[in-house]
Amino acid sequence: MSTKVVTGKVRFSYPQIFSSDKKTQDGKTKYTLCILIPKSDKKTIAKINQAVKEATQQGISEKWGGKKPGNLHLPLHDGNEKAIEHPEFEDHYYLNASTTIKPGIVDRDRIEILNPEEIYGGCYGRVSINFFPFKHELGNAGVAAGLNNVQKLEDGERLGGNRATAEQDFDDGFTDDYDELGI
Repeated sequence: MSTKVVTGKVRFSYPQIFSSDKKTQDGKTKYTLCILIPKSDKKTIAKINQAVKEATQQGISEKWGGKKPGNLHLPLHDGNEKAIEHPEFEDHYYLNASTTIKPGIVDRDRIEILNPEEIYGGCYGRVSINFFPFKHELGNAGVAAGLNNVQKLEDGERLGGNRATAEQDFDDGFTDDYDELGI
């Protein structure tokens, strides 16, 4: 079995995939994407659960001394638990995937997307992710999601509200006091 999953159609949230800004424990920067998976997408969820199971078995044999830790952190979370603060998470599972290597980013026709404005929280696509076991020095252990590649399928309503354009924000008939004084 494999720990790699290519999702069905998901929604992107908090994409930071064109430039890296968050730091790993060893000081490297990383690219990140929160992936919202509809609970109705049973096929993707089953593939993720199987990949997490495989990664857990790898962890038992390779990282955790032959046994499953009691405080095992898993990557897939129920979005309904965050729906009060983030309504877009309702009826979805979510996971955060990251990488220290810039992911490949393509459109529906597999043509590379170069404009960062095309990928935003709220658009839809597919994601290639890989699950792997981890163990930190502080004792945390679990399975994480590594981000491989991203495919944008279609636009969607922007998450976090619709941002006004500069033209809208400054269309208020403002006059500069200096202009009125002839300065």
